[in-house]
Amino acid sequence: MRREDLETPALTVDLDVLEDNIARMQAYADEHRLKLRPHIKTHKIPAIAHRQVLAGAVGITCQKLGEAEVMVAAGLRDIFISYNIVGQTKLERLARLARQARMRVAVDSLTTVRGLADYLGREGVEVGVVVELESTHHRCGVTTAADAVTLARAIADAPALRYEGVMIYPSNRASAPFIEEAVEALRAAGLLPQVVSGGGTPEAPFAHEVPYVNEVRPGTYVYNDWSYCSMGVCTPAQCALNVIATVVSAPTADRVIIDGGSKTFTNDGQFPMGHICEYPDAQIPQMSEEHGFVDVSRCARKPRIGERLTVIPNHACATSNLHDRVYGLRGNRLEVVWEIQARGKVQ
Repeated sequence: MRREDLETPALTVDLDVLEDNIARMQAYADEHRLKLRPHIKTHKIPAIAHRQVLAGAVGITCQKLGEAEVMVAAGLRDIFISYNIVGQTKLERLARLARQARMRVAVDSLTTVRGLADYLGREGVEVGVVVELESTHHRCGVTTAADAVTLARAIADAPALRYEGVMIYPSNRASAPFIEEAVEALRAAGLLPQVVSGGGTPEAPFAHEVPYVNEVRPGTYVYNDWSYCSMGVCTPAQCALNVIATVVSAPTADRVIIDGGSKTFTNDGQFPMGHICEYPDAQIPQMSEEHGFVDVSRCARKPRIGERLTVIPNHACATSNLHDRVYGLRGNRLEVVWEIQARGKVQ
């Protein structure tokens, strides 16, 4: 089968670009003696995770237990869930995973530490634990170095928990002073972190400049997307993920409709939604569920009904999560079809 035979809308990945993205990030990590632990939230596909590990990654990162369960079932054996695990059912699932793979989780409260220690202690299993530090995103994480020391001590004192260090997302230059303060406080308390884990694709090329960071968890780099092109993080040629869509209507001289809307691309992020490779002057200013509105007023040549367009989506992670499968293309030839096995695994 060839590219032109795929039914649209079709989520596709350029395998040459994918492989180059994996190799380039691994080469950077190796050059700077950083451990690469890619986040699978972008692709959610075990086969790609295995490729990343074969290229040299020390393991993978997941955001939810459901993603980790898919990856463990597919043979991945070193997994970090960069999320607070709270509640009896989730603790039961974590214990099952810990019997099959080396697991690490993140915490930012004594409540979470005690929940892990009590349940896993009764079950007789052990997991690694890192303290999450608050970043410039103001999401999860302890806000003071003293709190980091308190949590690290509680982890180290719990028989079922393996104290490993700290994490932050993103690990940008603005976060560096707090990372340094926390690590120095932990060192003074006799709790020097083995792992100082940073995250974020835009920040990854500068990870070696952030004091103490020795592990990086980029996710989007594997595909890249138009939002990162707009930020200067990557080039269009480094975007592996595309959606092939068909023009199904041309109601006016300045507007055509493609067969993909918010259920194909998502409508989170900023408009215009993505970049149309064949018509760089066209824009997608609006979407409904199954219709993409394309403004072609600035195009010297207009797309015709039945024409297929290649769209680099704004947000690769959310777009991937909407599809059952991705079609791997080598040039115009279909080489592989991957089921997106961890899509929708939000529990």
